[in-house]
Amino acid sequence: MKLAATIEKAAEPEKAILVGLITPQQDEEKAKEYLAELAFLAETAGAESVMFLTQRLDYPNPRTFLGKGKLDELKHIIEERGDISMVIFDDDLSTKQVLNIERELGVKILDRTNLILDIFAKRAQTASAKTQVELAQYQYLLPRLTRMWTHLERQRGGIGMRGPGETQIETDRRIILNKISLLKEELKAIDRQKAVQRKNRGKLTRVALVGYTNVGKSTMMNLLSKSDVFAENKLFATLDTTVRKVVIDNLPFLLTDTVGFIRKLPTHLVDSFKSTLDEVREADILVHVVDISHPNFEEQIEVVDRTLREVCNGADKPMILVFNKIDAFRCTPKDEDDLTPKQRCNRTLDELKTSWMAKMNDNCVFISAKKNTNIDELKQRLYTMAREIHLTRFPYNDLLFQDYTEQ
Repeated sequence: MKLAATIEKAAEPEKAILVGLITPQQDEEKAKEYLAELAFLAETAGAESVMFLTQRLDYPNPRTFLGKGKLDELKHIIEERGDISMVIFDDDLSTKQVLNIERELGVKILDRTNLILDIFAKRAQTASAKTQVELAQYQYLLPRLTRMWTHLERQRGGIGMRGPGETQIETDRRIILNKISLLKEELKAIDRQKAVQRKNRGKLTRVALVGYTNVGKSTMMNLLSKSDVFAENKLFATLDTTVRKVVIDNLPFLLTDTVGFIRKLPTHLVDSFKSTLDEVREADILVHVVDISHPNFEEQIEVVDRTLREVCNGADKPMILVFNKIDAFRCTPKDEDDLTPKQRCNRTLDELKTSWMAKMNDNCVFISAKKNTNIDELKQRLYTMAREIHLTRFPYNDLLFQDYTEQ
């Protein structure tokens, strides 16, 4: 009985408090939205978020991120509850900040990047993804080495004890730099192997699914390719690039599912996954999937567009903007007596379609991959764009095609 109770207790998720700042660059509404996304990340990692805590500051405290009063309040909450095992900050913390906060609170301290890396490590399946995650972890760890050597603080008062500690840190730094160099070489070898695989696929048109994390790319991949790619309502369900051959009517093309993007993703994480995103760079058509039910989907579109400009070096590729999850779209009708300007939450789906989206002509589709709604319209758009590229490479196939739009 005691063993069973111990196992059950060990299986309980760690409880965490999430912390964010309200600054001149990030208002209260945005801070709360970021914390809600951080809570989703924590849930994906296996933690339970029990509380959000925010503080209004012009900029983070360089020593403890939060002000002294707010840090004391946080410490009191942890002591009073007694079940909090970690505090997760929505922004990156310096080594100094982590050490000082841990010393004050006495619990594990994580920042957003640390949490994302933990999820990446859990999700990685292939050798390529595991290598990329390991590289990102070492790049994250390198400037934070001093945190690993806090046990030497007790000895720094003794004569001759400070030097060996610093020497060990420098030794570890060289070991990590060598490891980073080896991992980069491994990724170059993987890149060469993948380049050969892409070359062996011939001249078939390539279509890549891109978008913010958890917008339904893998569900759409399964629907279009009739495959069984892992799909889950959690962030970063897909880390490994998956390529499937799809045939619409009599037109074959390659469809790729890629890792999702997210706000506040550090540059070194994007750099680590650039080999995975080679499929995006070499794609002929991009299908940008958007979760239209998300209250800030327009900001998510900007995040993806910005990352694509970095990944594809600003390349201008044909794109279809697919607004997914229309079955989950909700709006709050505006009271007729309310004279304030209409907000995003008050606009119906039909009203949204007549906004800036109407200017996109045929490059905009509204679907529900889960409910299989308007999928034929998406297939028709894909067919038309893929067929145009296909015929530039295989002009002799023109007589073999029937116009899919007339069927």
